[in-house]
Amino acid sequence: MCWHCDHPEATRSDYLDVVRGLILKNGWAVQYVESERTPFAYTIGLHECGLPELLITAVDKRRTLLVLNTVANYCIKHDGPVSAGDVMSLPDQQLEFVEVSQPDAHMGMAIGIYGRDVRALQLVWADEQNRWPWSAEFNPGGVRQPVLGERVTRCPH
Repeated sequence: MCWHCDHPEATRSDYLDVVRGLILKNGWAVQYVESERTPFAYTIGLHECGLPELLITAVDKRRTLLVLNTVANYCIKHDGPVSAGDVMSLPDQQLEFVEVSQPDAHMGMAIGIYGRDVRALQLVWADEQNRWPWSAEFNPGGVRQPVLGERVTRCPH
């Protein structure tokens, strides 16, 4: 159940206060957006450290929290060395960072707190065979993973 569903009398401002409290306590919060089509989630709070917020699509809530919190923690501890085009390996997941082209279209709570200057990187995940959504062989296991920006291709050195 979502916070708004559990607190029908509360306003958006009340919820933003709750999110601000989580950011003060933890350094960031994760906003999960339930959807029958494609659920997604994003961080709120990394912007305060001069870092882009993080966003992931088409992953269940438990996995989303694990991935976003792991990557956000890494960014904070390592002064945010991730940028569009970077690849990160988690124990059971490959991720590539893609700049979100329109954060304000997807990240309403982050925009509500910080305004339209919020930058975001999408954590695009590879399938079980480490193939990416831009590969014809990509097999997401029955879910659709929208990519919300243009992929940066790195030239080999």
